[in-house]
Amino acid sequence: MKRPALFLLFNLFAATLTFGQQQPSFIENNLDTYIKQGLKDWNLPGLAIAIVKDGKVVVMKGYGVKDIKTNEPVDENTLFMIASNSKLFTGTALAQLDEAKKLSLNDKITKYFPDYSVYDANTTAVITIKDLLGHHLGTKTFQGDFTFWNTTLSRQQIIDKMKLLKPSMEFRQSYGYCNSCFLTAGQVIQQVTGKPWETYIQDSILTPLGMNNTYPLTAGIAERKGVSKPYTNAFTGKMAELPYDQIDNLAPAGSIVSCVKDVAKWLTMQLDSGKYEGKQVVSWRALQKTRDQNTIVSSRASAVYPTHFRGYGLGVFEADYNGKQIFWHTGGADGFVTNTCFVPEAKLAITILTNNDNQSFFEALRYQILDAYLGVPYVDRSQAMLKGFNEEQQETVKKTNDMQARVKGKSPELPLKAYAGQYQNTLYGPIEISVNKKDLLIKFNLHKDLTATLQYMDNNEWLLIYNNPAYGIFPLKFKTENNKVISNEIKVNDGLEFDPYLFVKEN
Repeated sequence: MKRPALFLLFNLFAATLTFGQQQPSFIENNLDTYIKQGLKDWNLPGLAIAIVKDGKVVVMKGYGVKDIKTNEPVDENTLFMIASNSKLFTGTALAQLDEAKKLSLNDKITKYFPDYSVYDANTTAVITIKDLLGHHLGTKTFQGDFTFWNTTLSRQQIIDKMKLLKPSMEFRQSYGYCNSCFLTAGQVIQQVTGKPWETYIQDSILTPLGMNNTYPLTAGIAERKGVSKPYTNAFTGKMAELPYDQIDNLAPAGSIVSCVKDVAKWLTMQLDSGKYEGKQVVSWRALQKTRDQNTIVSSRASAVYPTHFRGYGLGVFEADYNGKQIFWHTGGADGFVTNTCFVPEAKLAITILTNNDNQSFFEALRYQILDAYLGVPYVDRSQAMLKGFNEEQQETVKKTNDMQARVKGKSPELPLKAYAGQYQNTLYGPIEISVNKKDLLIKFNLHKDLTATLQYMDNNEWLLIYNNPAYGIFPLKFKTENNKVISNEIKVNDGLEFDPYLFVKEN
């Protein structure tokens, strides 16, 4: 459906297109239909989008609903957790302080935290703020996050536990996405300014940009006016509302809550060398430091996108895209996936916020918009991604259904009480397993509200079902010797952490 520019003046959810300047045909004539179709294809309740071009917001609109029970619509003020899109705020704050000579990004972290250590003593001796912001500690992507995410650990307790993260790759020679590293770097801000991370971000970035509907912490998110509900349909294919993540213990890595109206201001500043409405909010030199490549992610050409190189700065990815340099990040929290992207050479920026974490439309749409503005021949990115996604989703749902069908009231090899007791993992700490009628119940001691039910299937396998659907549904085996339970391995959703945790029985 065509949507002429003048009509958008009167659309409740849309900002005006730039007068006197033609937008790509896809943006003017097809974007609306494309997004509506995408919501249907990807089973996505709601989406908000903003596009900035040549210093002006040319698209700002909400689609779908923020609550599937009330059908309240998404608009430009709807709040979402932007998750790891928070990282560039942290990197920018540290670059500001570097520019102001209050710290150096090359300072060793032990200058600010003398007792800080990582697994390898040689790495501890040389690791810098810039290293922590570069995801090249040598640990795997998301390593430790099950222990850190949504748990009762304090920021300092998370930092202290980093010495237990055994690296599997070389320091400064590999890329492994690390949330606890960003937390540690962000905590330096308080050491040099006396302000907690959230206060410094508010005072130095959010308030000067007029981001008045943006909140640096997740605390109180459920009571915020206009907040979207978080959803997932992973594992079962059925849409489930999730509890809001509480991740202020990892705040510098991902706690910001915002809307497209406010994120557009942040992106407008990125496109204008740190200025917003004529005021220099962040110095150009500080912005440049955030964009300087800190880590090589990939130097191989993509078979799908017109890109050859990918790197990481201080909280932002960077790549070539059809001859232009692009900067972007994605963010994933339970029930939310989001992105931000800016292309200074094209004076273009995009943000897309969504409320179902089990879909890739938020990224397909970003690439489709980049294609339209940067002259890439049209390929339906959504449909290209959808086929593989649907196949994988169908396989996941089938596995879940097959496991559930194996729960037929059979008895395990040992009495239920033999499996009950306390189990210990070196990083996580203790969990408690108790008998719950004909099943077992796991209580995760670091998680305030997380439990899981174990239902016996067969062949010494149990069906693990978390009370929070975001954590997943998996098979579980107990290791036994001489009629005694020794240990088990517990898996969570790959979006949280890839490797299972070994818990050894203590009593």
